[in-house]
Amino acid sequence: TVLEGLTQAMRLVGASRGIVGIKGKYRDVIELLQPRLAQGVEIVPLPDAYPSGDEFILVYEATGRVVPPGGIPLHVGAVVINVETAKNIAEAAAHPVTEKFLTIAGAVAEPVTLRVPIGVTLEDCVAAAGGATVPNPEFMVGGVMMGYLEDNHRALVDKTTGGVIVLPEDHVVVRRRRQDWSQIARIGRSACDQCSFCTELCPRWLLGHPIEPHRAMRSLGFNLVGEADFIGTSFCCECNLCSLYSCPEGLDPRNVCVQNKRRLAAEKRRWENPPFVPERAERHLKNRRAPTPRLMRKLGLTVFTNKGPLVERPLAANRVGIKLKQHVGAPCRPVVNVGDMVQRGQVVGVPPEVNGKPALGAPVHASLDGRVAAIDESVVWISAE
Repeated sequence: TVLEGLTQAMRLVGASRGIVGIKGKYRDVIELLQPRLAQGVEIVPLPDAYPSGDEFILVYEATGRVVPPGGIPLHVGAVVINVETAKNIAEAAAHPVTEKFLTIAGAVAEPVTLRVPIGVTLEDCVAAAGGATVPNPEFMVGGVMMGYLEDNHRALVDKTTGGVIVLPEDHVVVRRRRQDWSQIARIGRSACDQCSFCTELCPRWLLGHPIEPHRAMRSLGFNLVGEADFIGTSFCCECNLCSLYSCPEGLDPRNVCVQNKRRLAAEKRRWENPPFVPERAERHLKNRRAPTPRLMRKLGLTVFTNKGPLVERPLAANRVGIKLKQHVGAPCRPVVNVGDMVQRGQVVGVPPEVNGKPALGAPVHASLDGRVAAIDESVVWISAE
């Protein structure tokens, strides 16, 4: 199904070449897929390094092309989709997106990748993995590096939800995430020694983009930093490598860059025609990758099992909440009423109209056969009958 979705995507965008990027260590997956590849499709083994899944890094590793600062892969003739998107494309003609594959890992009894209806709770998913094995567990949604701590364990799964990593409340990653901006700024102002490791290992800087996190750190202590030091942070991809791997002082350059980006956005400032050194990738990227095993050791994750089965059978649910906003653009408006009977796959919300035309957005669908139990400003609730 995934390979079928890839070939359909190639046809839709007019691509003559399709590339499947898979980490080279997954030899069994590569051997399984190789004989099933369609004409014009190939596999490119990727290094076991972070962030191999970043679309800019992926484009470079697969094609040798470097996406320019502020650009997208399309600017160098590429379109990047992930595995689940390819699967959904293959199934789109017959089935809308009503389910999600979700990996539950960390401090759980049985790490697993589940097939869950959209609209179930994170708590239900963790329970299906045997439950947390630590008291007062913390839920990291979307991955340790770029995800977020979700304090509401009853939060709903939507189309964009990544994996859930369960961690003890005193875990180093949790403590780092709980730091507020005043702590980050105060400690960074006094402790940064300008070693520049954050820049030298930055994936975007290694691709030749004009972002230098060590120089952005200067803005904590000096208001009159150079304009390039400040505005260059707009090209930060927020991968968190600088904060959670590169910095020997345990500082948080990523958050400094994020704060600067917010300020730039509020002031509506952009760096027109930024400097670009694409040849830097060929010189340095291969030698400065962050090995995933080393990163996991530094993050204190090697104590957890990093592998689990894929359960194809959908998780059973008696009640789901379908968010009206699961996408870029405007929230959907409900097209069902309380008490209506709905079937899985039925549209329950569509983008609103603006000046007689549909706004940017995507319809949302019921993931459960049942009755519409309630509708609030952001969720359509469906209960099985």
